[in-house]
Amino acid sequence: QVQLQGSGPGLVKPSQTLSLTCTVSGGSITTNDYYWRWFRQPPGKGLEYIGYITYSGSTNYSPSLESRTSISRDTSKNQVTLQLGSVTPEDTAVYFCVLRVCGGGYVSDYWGQGPQVTVSS
Repeated sequence: QVQLQGSGPGLVKPSQTLSLTCTVSGGSITTNDYYWRWFRQPPGKGLEYIGYITYSGSTNYSPSLESRTSISRDTSKNQVTLQLGSVTPEDTAVYFCVLRVCGGGYVSDYWGQGPQVTVSS
């Protein structure tokens, strides 16, 4: 079973850049038809889409975050990195990485856990 393991700082100061990484573990990706997606959920609020990156490197970002967001991937390491610059307390949230894999006529989503990120001085 494919699993995603996330890593990154739990506390970030305002104006700094948040950097989070998710890595595949417990399985292997057997197709190149997949997307890495990032979401976040602020305390007491709903899930917010941040952006995605494909295997080929094509990216898409939420318009509200595009100017501050950069998503990159390392296909050799099966991992994705989210960078969110100029953070403010409004960026405090639980962040999720989601790997969508298309193969055999089916689509599978794999969700990574956290981390909780708090923006505070």
